Amino acid sequence: MRSNAMWYNATNKKASWSACEAPSSPQCFRQNEGMTVYVCEWDFSTNETDVAFDLYFNDTFGIKTKFGNIKENRTELNEEVLIVGFKVDIWVEAHAGSSICTSNITSGILSDTVKYEAPQNITVSWLGKNLSLSWQSDFPSLAEVLLRKDGDQTESWEKRIMNTTNEASTEKLVIVNLQKKTAYQVQIRHRSNQAKTSLWSNWSPAVIVPAELEDRPKVSSTTTLLNDTRQVTLTWETHSAAVRGLTYTVNVTQSSLKCPCKRKSHSTRANSYTVYVSHSAVNITVIARNAAGHSPPAVLHVPVAYAADLKTCDKTLLDEKLKAKTCLEFYELQDADLIPERVWYLTGKKRKKERKKIKKDMKNYTRYLYFEHRCHDGKPQTVKMCLYYKRQGVPSREPQNFITVSYTHNSANLSWTEIPYADLNGVLTHYKLCTVKSLQFEPQECVNISASATKHCLKDLTPGTKYNVSLAGVTQAGEGPVATQVCTIILKRIKSKVFPPVPKPVIPDFSCRQPEGEEMWERKEEVHELTLHQPISEEATVLQGEWDDGIERKVEKDGSCLERSDDESSSLASADVTLRKPDLKDLEQVETELAMLIYRNGLVFDVKSESL
Repeated sequence: MRSNAMWYNATNKKASWSACEAPSSPQCFRQNEGMTVYVCEWDFSTNETDVAFDLYFNDTFGIKTKFGNIKENRTELNEEVLIVGFKVDIWVEAHAGSSICTSNITSGILSDTVKYEAPQNITVSWLGKNLSLSWQSDFPSLAEVLLRKDGDQTESWEKRIMNTTNEASTEKLVIVNLQKKTAYQVQIRHRSNQAKTSLWSNWSPAVIVPAELEDRPKVSSTTTLLNDTRQVTLTWETHSAAVRGLTYTVNVTQSSLKCPCKRKSHSTRANSYTVYVSHSAVNITVIARNAAGHSPPAVLHVPVAYAADLKTCDKTLLDEKLKAKTCLEFYELQDADLIPERVWYLTGKKRKKERKKIKKDMKNYTRYLYFEHRCHDGKPQTVKMCLYYKRQGVPSREPQNFITVSYTHNSANLSWTEIPYADLNGVLTHYKLCTVKSLQFEPQECVNISASATKHCLKDLTPGTKYNVSLAGVTQAGEGPVATQVCTIILKRIKSKVFPPVPKPVIPDFSCRQPEGEEMWERKEEVHELTLHQPISEEATVLQGEWDDGIERKVEKDGSCLERSDDESSSLASADVTLRKPDLKDLEQVETELAMLIYRNGLVFDVKSESL
């Protein structure tokens, strides 16, 4: 449907009618205050395919300038061909087929008119309940923002007008008091607040602002050992529907140092991903991103694939030239855990002075976990793993808590705790255990015990003999301080030697019969005279040992004797208490005196002295 529009000729002052829709009044402007190129644009609607436009400028001096045969409804003109400092009248004439139609006249000073481009590449980020918007521009402006909740097309747009700030050619504004965990649609237009005549820019495309990523992804993992590499499969929970447009970035800390493979960030829109790592400890970070920003990183620690039987390094590549896809890694371990205090990486691109610096910074008597890595088909592999010492020393402390746990008549069980890691000063190869009989001129006997052992049983000991026992840790540099223990082997007495065997009672045969009369048979009790003997004098030695009556008698420092049952008795555990070896004459006297038991008519009388 075409409407008749009047075409006005400013020179001939004639009016005519044409059967087409007139263009809109043209607007001519600069796109910022510093430009010398002017843009003129107008709107025109027609079904004709062959359309041309003539653009006219008429200044206050009556000079008319024509720019003809323009094929689009927009053109750019340099200020050299225009009169920009004085007021001009501007109109446009459209030629559509056989029809000619003319727009209304626009008047103004060209140099005063500025119209910015529509905001492009808008970035958004959440600051609590406030939304920050920014886009590229060299000048501060007045902005108009339309926003509404995303997903509800029936909701009306909310309009906010505010000034922007400009930092580093970036315009910024902050919309306050919005709802958290809610997605919004945003459109922006702006205009100069410095030009005398400022025009609103066109509206920017609608920007979807997703809800804020407040929480880090909840990541779980499974690790599979595949020969020289490890496969780590990561999975994480999806976010709410308002947090849309998510991508996840996965990074491995070791690859960030280009050891041994080049750095590579892995991006995915799925909620799972598989990466490959070496045998050394690595951290894997997972970050969720969308148009509103990114989440805090979720950090997953993959510990060292540690082998319990690690050996010391026979050879390293520290002094050799490395290949391009090979790197070395040294963990400085300050304690028994495998948490590195410090880590050195040495790649093929490192210079000689870097090698010298690493060797200089390494400490003597400190354990390092040494790795050799290489990159194969984009996957890191660990081809060697061992314990490295720049220099080893002997242990500075003895094994701890070295005690005697229990005795028998010819053996003793020993126990200890390992030497603290900080005092090892090297790789513990074994323990050296030595025994020697006390007060006898015999050579000591020594055995080597595994470095992982914490207990040992001494066998084939001589009863009633005191032994001196020593234990020391041994590294490749030699033997460290010794821990000592004194063992007194119990002199066990057989009960038959102390107490004569108790005979069975003599019970004569009898037959059951009724008494002939009503009178009961009377049997008189026969009483014998007893003589009490004191078996042990106050000065006598008390035996310590295991007695068959279940009573253990232990000599304390004050000479008293404590009696405990077998279940409650504790074994000798320290060399602080020195037991006196019993005299053989005293033992014979004890055997003689304690054996003086009196038997009468099959009855046994166990006589004990009250003084005892």
